[in-house]
Amino acid sequence: MKYSRQIIEIGEEGQRKLFESSVLVVGAGGLGCSAIQVLAGAGIGKLGIVDGDVVDITNLHRQTIHAGKVGMNKALSAKQFVNLLNEDVVVETYNTNLNSDNARELTSEYDVVLDCTDNFKTRYILNSVCVRQRKPLVHAALMGFEGIVMDILPGGACYQCVHPSPPDEIGEIGVVGATPHILGAIQAVETMKLLLGLGKMLVGRALHVDLLNMEFYEIKIERNPSCPICGNI
Repeated sequence: MKYSRQIIEIGEEGQRKLFESSVLVVGAGGLGCSAIQVLAGAGIGKLGIVDGDVVDITNLHRQTIHAGKVGMNKALSAKQFVNLLNEDVVVETYNTNLNSDNARELTSEYDVVLDCTDNFKTRYILNSVCVRQRKPLVHAALMGFEGIVMDILPGGACYQCVHPSPPDEIGEIGVVGATPHILGAIQAVETMKLLLGLGKMLVGRALHVDLLNMEFYEIKIERNPSCPICGNI
């Protein structure tokens, strides 16, 4: 009964596929909070959550699953939310930030990885390790009222094809609470489509979301044959 309305759309076999799947969410901030809610509610069998930061009061306008847990590790806080929402989901937490030393170990046992991070250094590390493992990666990034989502799948363009070299970190940015909610939910939907083999993925294209003008449009993305990460894979 819990999934009856979803089963109308994806069928019992589709629901079983979700139960048998595992997803790693890297970052339990705004994007991650939204994606975790959707994936847990959908009945993903195993969720991994990576985040070494603690909940701050300035997070709560967008990271709503952390309500009442200021000072707690974000991964642990997210696990508590999932346990209350859906006891069917197995949750593994990693109270650490992803880096070049632990990235492969953290990602290797999961079917799909979500890039819900907020800095370029981690995005490049995550892109590299997932491409080299041929691990599907669903990326999103945002600022203010705007954001972008793209799927990085084997054979397609990777993050470094789009951004050949890391730009300078820009420090703290403004974020409207609704923006990560929408973009994180899109990441979750792309993940579900990938696991279920449904629909058209964001490969060879990125979805740009501009909530201030309420415009959604595609950006064409081409794989760089000379890319140092995916060019020879």
